[in-house]
Amino acid sequence: MTTKPAATSAKPGAGPAGQLSSKALTGIIASLALAAFMMILNETVLTVALPGIMQDMAISASTGQWLTTGFLLTLSVVIPTTGFLLQRFAHRSLFFFAIISFIVGTAIAVLAPNFGFLLLGRIIQAVGTAIILPLLMTTTLTLVPVRLRGTVMGLNSIVIGVAPAIGPTVSGAIVHALGWHYIFVLMLPIAVAVLVLGTIFFKLPSTARKLKVDSASVLLSALAFGFLVYGISSIEQAADNATMMIASFGIGLVALALFIIRQVKLAPSGRELLNLSPFTSRSFSFAIAMIMIAFGTLLGSLMIVPILLESGQGIDSLQIGIMLLPGGLAQTIASPIFGRIYDKHGPRPVLIPGAIILAAGQWMYVSVTTQTSLWMFAACHVVFSIGLGLLMTGLMSSAMASVDPRLFGHGSAIFNTAQQLGGAIGTTIFVTVMSLLSKVELDAGSELAEALFSGAHISFIVGAVLATIGIAFSFTIKGEKPHANH
Repeated sequence: MTTKPAATSAKPGAGPAGQLSSKALTGIIASLALAAFMMILNETVLTVALPGIMQDMAISASTGQWLTTGFLLTLSVVIPTTGFLLQRFAHRSLFFFAIISFIVGTAIAVLAPNFGFLLLGRIIQAVGTAIILPLLMTTTLTLVPVRLRGTVMGLNSIVIGVAPAIGPTVSGAIVHALGWHYIFVLMLPIAVAVLVLGTIFFKLPSTARKLKVDSASVLLSALAFGFLVYGISSIEQAADNATMMIASFGIGLVALALFIIRQVKLAPSGRELLNLSPFTSRSFSFAIAMIMIAFGTLLGSLMIVPILLESGQGIDSLQIGIMLLPGGLAQTIASPIFGRIYDKHGPRPVLIPGAIILAAGQWMYVSVTTQTSLWMFAACHVVFSIGLGLLMTGLMSSAMASVDPRLFGHGSAIFNTAQQLGGAIGTTIFVTVMSLLSKVELDAGSELAEALFSGAHISFIVGAVLATIGIAFSFTIKGEKPHANH
């Protein structure tokens, strides 16, 4: 890396990193981490609140599900553009745009007179979320000294992994005590506080470059990822509208192929929207596959476990939320510890145990029945969460260790896009398998609880098999320490 200041513009953060005090760096990372925690928490808070929203707004479950589907669609469309955005605009400007977007979306949700406005609020929230996640990762990679990168990534993994896990806990308590409206009411002052914190601490010299956006790439990206996520989300209702689902996958796959071809063609001139060269690294490619498995099993499990407990065992939302809390706490404790292990010994001592523990948690879920006690569900979730914490810590660091610093923004965009796609795919697989098989059981005369657990049993087996494949992937990632590449 050249030491000439003029050259640092191509490498976001390369110049400012040496000028920042540890206090300033801590303030920047803390501002981003708090913003990301709040936004990712927001991603799963409606899982418990949905029944109340459906009742108050007189909508069906399939309509209400758009509050999650619309959120995921927006993320999948915006995140692939962030590799370009992180080079074109100052990171401070992107931070404020993301936070203000989230505040506007939350305010619309608070005041929403009907479902349409509530959905609009969620979509605007998602725009801010899509920007803040790659911004957190890229800022960490470009500003944090390499010897501390694993530790900080471990702390970041708490944000990315724990927030969706405790979302149902938080929303369960709020819905139980106050009602679903207060999920957004209470989030608004927190978002404003994060904005104030960022105004004070997020001070970073701009490394933006004047780049011309390729409109065709933006369009192809939106068509590809938008239609793919929509197709994935509509699998559960495929029997009602198979043509729409097939068309969505067809358009999405064709647009994705054209998008990839165009990015490869534009890369030599530097005009690409998303640089795909990180995929030339085997470690990066396998890390992407592993994060999709990890996030898919996480969101899939989080989606069906509350259904099993509430509809199958009659347990209320508050108890379910409390049951999920120990897993989040376990991940909070494990992530920074194993981040330090990563810094000393490289990825394998973190990734291999993490993949094994994650798979063990999924196989434990396979054993649950209508007679399983709540503490056993909590134990399954704790084991799974510890594995997830280890994986998130090692995957984020090892995936980006092989990426050219000039492409950190693009690598972050790919990583976060894969994470959201994995979550959408996992949720769909778990819910669809459980719904279809439980319907067969109900038609055969089984009780609701038995039917749900029977369907969930196969869902958990699918998740456990995928997690077991992840163990094999963990052995393929090179055991280099992060600083070996820099």
